Amino acid sequence: MGEAPVFIVDNLKNNIPNGLHLKSKGIETAVNIGCNKTYVIDESDDKSGSTIGIRIFDKSAGEWVIPIVLGTKPKPSKGHSAIVLDENRILVIKSNTTSDDSFWFLEVNTAFVREQKIRLGTEVVAWSKGVIGESEKPIVISGPSGVGKGTLITKLMQEFPSTFGFSVSHTTRSPRKNEQNGVHYHFTERGVMEKDIEDGKFLEFAAVHGNLYGTSVEAVDAVSDKGKRCILDIDVQGARSVRASSLEAIFIFISPPSFDELEHRLRARATETEEQIQKRLRNAKAELEQSNSPGLFDHILVNDDLETCYEKLKVCAGFSFDQRWGPRTDKRFEHLRCRTILEWLDWNPSEELTP
Repeated sequence: MGEAPVFIVDNLKNNIPNGLHLKSKGIETAVNIGCNKTYVIDESDDKSGSTIGIRIFDKSAGEWVIPIVLGTKPKPSKGHSAIVLDENRILVIKSNTTSDDSFWFLEVNTAFVREQKIRLGTEVVAWSKGVIGESEKPIVISGPSGVGKGTLITKLMQEFPSTFGFSVSHTTRSPRKNEQNGVHYHFTERGVMEKDIEDGKFLEFAAVHGNLYGTSVEAVDAVSDKGKRCILDIDVQGARSVRASSLEAIFIFISPPSFDELEHRLRARATETEEQIQKRLRNAKAELEQSNSPGLFDHILVNDDLETCYEKLKVCAGFSFDQRWGPRTDKRFEHLRCRTILEWLDWNPSEELTP
């Protein structure tokens, strides 16, 4: 792949080091993006503890800009390295940390960041955690009520219990009887959740009967930190929000063979009133229409036969079947992994780099 690029920064104060460098006063690293902007990543200590900050030097204006920082920030370490992958993202590799917290991306000009810049009217950057080792992308599964997606997810979890895990959602409603915080939901105050949403810490959220529900970036990271792939069972609107976020995932929509069959399945459950059934049918019609939105779902599976649909779901999730070895990851679904980048740099993140 060639040598890792080192970027020269001109006319910056405080002797900020450039590109791949860890031995620096104040632990600051700077890289150029394009011709006009230099991004400075610095680790510092203050009264509130250690923090990682971002500054942007606008060469055309000759001034510093403090951007709005979205996403969950990485915890400070004893040093870091910064590498520009393209003009959209900076790879930040931390030293003296465990392998599952070593690799982060600072998004500076991705589609998500550009959208947030327009929305907020100012400079924006966003943190996203790197994928470690052989970990695969999370899976977003959507589909109308009664289509059988819950059964399909259960089968996936039962067949691969050590591979998949669920993220725990956040909500502002009060716990019900026997519900445990951190198990059934992360129960939180409305003001706290609204602030976290504004700070970009949620992949998706919705207001339901006066309460907020949502999936946080940290909740998805918690699943991947355990070495598992996260499954997100969310509606189409939630899938749209996740698609617009910095999370790289596989998006799958489960569709009924027909609308009449979906209605038949809902009525066969005999658990809801006519009013509730009609509401679910209205929502289903809207979701089926939205599922065809260009670029939203990677795969649309018709659940006309449960076992056939399940086999297709496994293929979409990146599994093929080998008679000798059983399920394995399909090479077609491989994506950028930080281990590959680490091998490219020929560097152990637990060791310090020297100038």
